[in-house]
Amino acid sequence: MKLNKSVVATICLILGSFKGFSQQDPHYTQYMYNQSLINPAYAGINDYMSMGVLYRTQWTGMEGAPKTGTAFLHTPVAKNLGVGLTFVNDNIGPVTENNVSADISYTVRLGKGHSLALGVKGGVTMQKIGLFSDINYTLPDKNDIAFSEDSSASLFNVGAGLFYFTNKYYVGFSVPNFMKNTYLEKDNRKFGTDVTHMFVTGGYVFEINHDWKFKPSTMLKMAVESPISADISLNALYNEKFEVGLTYRIQDSFGAMVNYRVTPKLRIGYAYDHLTSSLNYRANGSHEVMILFDVFYKKKVSSSPRYF
Repeated sequence: MKLNKSVVATICLILGSFKGFSQQDPHYTQYMYNQSLINPAYAGINDYMSMGVLYRTQWTGMEGAPKTGTAFLHTPVAKNLGVGLTFVNDNIGPVTENNVSADISYTVRLGKGHSLALGVKGGVTMQKIGLFSDINYTLPDKNDIAFSEDSSASLFNVGAGLFYFTNKYYVGFSVPNFMKNTYLEKDNRKFGTDVTHMFVTGGYVFEINHDWKFKPSTMLKMAVESPISADISLNALYNEKFEVGLTYRIQDSFGAMVNYRVTPKLRIGYAYDHLTSSLNYRANGSHEVMILFDVFYKKKVSSSPRYF
């Protein structure tokens, strides 16, 4: 497959530059329901096994735009001890990245319904850049060493996080990967270098009346030498089943999300983002589909609503 110049330029803009791009972690609009993907402390903090899948297609209408598929499972295994497993497949232009990681967390019960979970994450990232030879025909500089051959690499990563929560609110902080790996290096020049990402999440559940709950939440994403990305979401939950919300990512997009609790164990959701950044003249919005499934160990837990 050969990509035209505008597609290649866009991909290179996303990655950073021809001479040394930095890998960026994927975005999630429905982050409040899959926090184990970014924070290992979240794994197993509830009294049930939680599993889910999420698929996101970003900037539809643009060839080579990001597409991300995720699957995760986390569960308590002993008193205050939880474990989790996550798989992420991320594609953008010629780059395919698969990430497999395992989490372990320990929850300290502070009393009066307050808890603090501590977690660590370890895994491996497998990246393949397999279409450089095709792209090479469209580049102004066909001899650029960053695009001279296909490449692949597998590298380890490790991360950690904190998650403070009650039945009504939560605050989390995490660094999913401390490692600064380089996926391609030639002639003392580095291409595809990981940068450290830090995430801060928070949310609160306001009980308006018996039927309605109001659920504001936010996520801050910070990376070295990159602007801060901030998500602000306002969700409303009706009758513990139907949820609808609005979201805004500063200087990037705004959108809406909806999800429905089909059964006490199963929840499905959809989110749409409309671009407000400079990419909006080249691309359409982003779509995100989510399916969550819970396995309850205690009967009384299955009747309790899942707020986050």
